[in-house]
Amino acid sequence: MIPIPTARHLRDAGLSWTPADGDRFVLPDRGMDDDVFTISEMVVEVRSSPAGRLIAFNGTTEWALDAVEQAEAIWVPRESQLREALGEAMLSLVRAEDGWRCTVRVGRQLLEVAAPTAEEAYADALLRVLDG
Repeated sequence: MIPIPTARHLRDAGLSWTPADGDRFVLPDRGMDDDVFTISEMVVEVRSSPAGRLIAFNGTTEWALDAVEQAEAIWVPRESQLREALGEAMLSLVRAEDGWRCTVRVGRQLLEVAAPTAEEAYADALLRVLDG
C-alpha cells in the first residue's frame, strides 16, 4: 500500500476517483488516521445524495459513522489502479537492487522514478505526470 501522504498528494494533484467495490480509503483528521477502509457492498458502499456522493457504513455498531462525503475521504489506489492511471505515459517498471524503477514520459521528457515498492514507484511517477 502506498503511504497515506502520497495518496493525499495524488488527490491534491488532481487524480480523480470514482469509488468502486474493493477501493481502499482513509478518513483523515477524525482520530482514525491509521484506519484503512475498503468499499464493499456489504459493509461500505457508495450512495448518491442531494449533497453529492456519500460513502456509507452499514452495520457499524462500534462507532457512530453512518456516512461521509466522498470529498472527506482520501483514496489509496492499488498498484493496478496506479498503472492504469499512468496510461500511455507508462513506459516500464523494472526491479532494481534497492527496489523498483518506473520510467514515464512527461511531454518529450523521459523520467525515471525509484522507490522501495512497485506501488510507490507507480505513485511517484504518477505524481510527476500529473504535475506535468
